[in-house]
Amino acid sequence: MTLKTATALLAFALTLGINAHAEEVGSVDTAFKLIGRNHQVVVEVFDDPKVKGVSCYVSRARTGGIKGSLGLAEDTADASVACRQVGEIAFTEALRQQEEVFSQSASILFKKIRIVRMADVRRNTLVYLVYSDKLIDGSPQNNVTAVPLPPGLPLRMR
Repeated sequence: MTLKTATALLAFALTLGINAHAEEVGSVDTAFKLIGRNHQVVVEVFDDPKVKGVSCYVSRARTGGIKGSLGLAEDTADASVACRQVGEIAFTEALRQQEEVFSQSASILFKKIRIVRMADVRRNTLVYLVYSDKLIDGSPQNNVTAVPLPPGLPLRMR
């Protein structure tokens, strides 16, 4: 890989925006660290930006210690998602068949936890997949959840 290609990839990665903003619900310590914060499992929630009435809860590992406290550690690929109907469902716009709805950095460079919404039109259900990727070597670890839409509310597709 040339320096020019690497620079372009870095610039692209840094310009990717987060589609939805998560707020922390809580966390638990999983391992004590003498210096820096402890290793943790963090639970966060975000609202689907295009589907009112659907919220997703994400649990993920957060590395502690000195590197974790300074933001230099790479978090593991362990993550889970549970999306639920929390109010009346309404679409702010037509949906794509598959679309990233959430992304959060899991290391200082190139590793992200991502959540993708998929539309199962035949079953009138929204499916959410959480996974971790890395520029060179991603992880096959993943978790999936589904939110069936109420009868009489068809998916609005592009």
